Amino acid sequence: MAQDFSWLHRGIVEVFPQPTDINSEIESLEQRLANSNRPLRVKLGIDPTGADIHFGHSIPVRKLRAFQDAGHTAVLIIGDFTARIGDPTGKSEVRRQLTEADVAQNAQTYLDQVRPILDFDTPGRLEVRYNSEWLSQLNLGKILELLSTMTVGQMLAKEGFAERYKKENPIFLHEFLYPLMQGYDSVAVEADVELGGTDQKFNIAVGRDLQRHFGQKPQFGVLLPILIGTDGVQKMSKSLGNYVGLSEHPGQKYQKLQGVPDNLLSQYFELLTDLPLDKLPENPRDRQMLLAWEVVKQYHGEQAANEAKEAAKSGGKEGAVPEFSLAGVPQFPAKLAFILGACGLCKSTGEGRRKIQEGGVRLDGDRITDVDTTFNEPSELHGRVLQVGKNKFVRLVL
Repeated sequence: MAQDFSWLHRGIVEVFPQPTDINSEIESLEQRLANSNRPLRVKLGIDPTGADIHFGHSIPVRKLRAFQDAGHTAVLIIGDFTARIGDPTGKSEVRRQLTEADVAQNAQTYLDQVRPILDFDTPGRLEVRYNSEWLSQLNLGKILELLSTMTVGQMLAKEGFAERYKKENPIFLHEFLYPLMQGYDSVAVEADVELGGTDQKFNIAVGRDLQRHFGQKPQFGVLLPILIGTDGVQKMSKSLGNYVGLSEHPGQKYQKLQGVPDNLLSQYFELLTDLPLDKLPENPRDRQMLLAWEVVKQYHGEQAANEAKEAAKSGGKEGAVPEFSLAGVPQFPAKLAFILGACGLCKSTGEGRRKIQEGGVRLDGDRITDVDTTFNEPSELHGRVLQVGKNKFVRLVL
């Protein structure tokens, strides 16, 4: 009886390589899945270059969970070494290099945020690896061996590098190492499959080449789409403000998702839920509300989803987030530590400072770590959500 691979094909753009008329002897991923006498090792690399993940980042993580549910081993690689270079893909200029402390702090928040998606509990279903484990051990001889597997012409063919070279924008030699190091991750963990966005095809292909070079069976690449943001125009991005963050309050998630444009609803259901796509409500408004409820339920439970839904119905336009009037702050400029005490999220300014130092304070989902963060005018904070820990929120209003 043929196996059902609908879970594999849902929401993907491409699997490569594929058998073709020219080369029909190439094994397909479906054949590898069906014929393997062991769980496949499915790699997803995440570089902790920032503190937070949005739903666009969650798409390959959800596909990784689908492989887990099908009985395979998820290998989640935290790129604590590669993050210090930064993936040059799609960048018009060199990225700022991060410190070890930056990366370590970001890595922990990433793991906290993907925990509701992945199966961390079933033995043999998840390996969390840090690529400094092997990359920091490479000597000059091994680095030269990696460099010898690619030509400058091949590297410059990579989108982004080609554009920067044409515009005479600087390309630094350490950036050339990034695809090779990410590819070497596949060698180190002996990956059978690697997941990534459509912008990662070059890097995944490098992993295949390196596995072949080191005598391993090359991995399959599974490419997933780049999620369009809530504005319905550009890809989801914090810098564009069209994102929904995994660390946001349930009410914020609900409010943003129930406003997703009609033309994006099918993609959001396919990529962010497991609901049958042929049984969705016909009315667009009902579809928006179901999407918001279903996604909030996934991350926070049914009770939180119901509360967010009721808050939205009763006119709580921003969901169930209590408000604090900035009129309660005696004077500006005011330090954030003082505001934390004034609004009741902390018992005092001193506790506010401690919470900031511990990394437990966020403003609109962004972690604040500078205890001297100061705001000159109340208008700088109007409408923004201040958070301490996982469960304490207020929306700041004038």
